[in-house]
Amino acid sequence: MDKSQARGESTTGQSEWKTRPPYRIHESNDNFDAKYDASCHCGKVKYQLSREEPLDSKLCHCTTCQTQHAAPFQWAAIFHKEDINFSHGHHDLEWSIEHKLPCKVRCSFCHSPIMDEGRNMILLFPSLIKFKNREEVAKFKPRLHMFYGQRVMDIPDGLPKWTGLNDESDLIEDSPPEQVREMERKRRKEQNEKSEKAMEEEKKKEEE
Repeated sequence: MDKSQARGESTTGQSEWKTRPPYRIHESNDNFDAKYDASCHCGKVKYQLSREEPLDSKLCHCTTCQTQHAAPFQWAAIFHKEDINFSHGHHDLEWSIEHKLPCKVRCSFCHSPIMDEGRNMILLFPSLIKFKNREEVAKFKPRLHMFYGQRVMDIPDGLPKWTGLNDESDLIEDSPPEQVREMERKRRKEQNEKSEKAMEEEKKKEEE
């Protein structure tokens, strides 16, 4: 990929990255079922989401997120790359250093963080979404804190709090650890059941 492509400025034909998720531009006959609309601060970059509820929603307190967002922590929601459709301004995106995964994606004009792109998933920021009501916001409610050991402020909300990555570090919590672990097991079970149900529904649609 040339430098102009890495900045989203290639003018020689269609850049290769625009042909694959999460950047592929959906055609009108793709039947992309948009449930949410979102945009950066200046409005040059706009996108839609087809999934009603994120695969997961977390609050990250790592020092990198604190620095990148100039905030005490980052609110992030995880989606499949196919769940997003850039309706405007995909050519106005820029990447951290260059487009190598994993990487951070921003608007090249206002520099609003748009997402973190991983190898299989994308990590979006719900504060960019234009929620229509509190019910929609509730679907993105954070389910845990991670890297809480690096926090700059305490948040006694009863959610599981991990010193580092969730499930791979120790719990710091204002409730009994076993209660938190049980809550986490229940949450994961419910999430797995929802994912399996969604996959079954998608399979049925494909068979129709």
